[in-house]
Amino acid sequence: MTGPSRSSEGPPPRRSMMKLIPTLAAALALSLSAAAAHAGNVLVVLSDSDHLDLRDGRVFKTGFYLNELMQPVQALRDAGHEIVFATPRGAAPTLDQSSVDKMYFNGDETAMQASLALLAQLKLTSRSESPVVSLARVEQRGYDQFDAVYVPGGHAPMQDLLVSPELGRLLADFHAKGKTTALACHGPIALLSTLSDAQGFVGRLEAGNGAGARPGWIYAGYRLTVISNQEEEIAKGLLNGGTMKLYPQTALQAAGANYVSNKTPFSANMVIDRELITGQNPASAPEVAKELLRRLK
Repeated sequence: MTGPSRSSEGPPPRRSMMKLIPTLAAALALSLSAAAAHAGNVLVVLSDSDHLDLRDGRVFKTGFYLNELMQPVQALRDAGHEIVFATPRGAAPTLDQSSVDKMYFNGDETAMQASLALLAQLKLTSRSESPVVSLARVEQRGYDQFDAVYVPGGHAPMQDLLVSPELGRLLADFHAKGKTTALACHGPIALLSTLSDAQGFVGRLEAGNGAGARPGWIYAGYRLTVISNQEEEIAKGLLNGGTMKLYPQTALQAAGANYVSNKTPFSANMVIDRELITGQNPASAPEVAKELLRRLK
């Protein structure tokens, strides 16, 4: 006589449940690891300068534009990406106060205030607590730790980033490896830093000598954009009667870039060519951020 059979639909024995625990733990760890793998490390490069030297000895107080920095930074943070901020010398960057205007946020005062709040939280502009590191420090740590680089605008990059040898080495490394390189408004002027004699090239342009195309420039022939000469002319009232030594569109074209402009001044325009993502003006920053996020996925 046999005893009663165990129902096949009953709960599994405790021993079987215990065997499942390591398997479930391993699956959870793998899931978390996969999620972390999707998060990229992004280097945001800003200017050290709080001014731009103009012709006739005039000086224009400037820095980075609020929306051009914070809209992409907010989008990157929301997507879970890690961000490192750097400047050539490791000094805290400066906010261009003229950019604290809701017109750069489509008239949305709440969005502007949110950007200001995040900027304060990050302490980027704090002279004593800023988390920024120098580009030399970034080079020491190694460029391979970063999946993308982003350079926002404001006039400040026209003062130092266009001739920074440290930035030139970083961008050349990214170019060689086809790694995402995004720049907005005046930011694309930083691409000139990869020239073998960036200082001399810029100096000749400022003197009106016309340097001509640079054979061997790594971005020669690239389709890209930057704030246009027309837009610079429209906005030159910001300079309080001063004149810029050169316009970025002219400089990049002289270096060999294939410049692509919008049809309506200050309307959004983003241009993509190989690893480069360039935005023409403040209105283009959200589009650059969207494409940057797409690349990081």
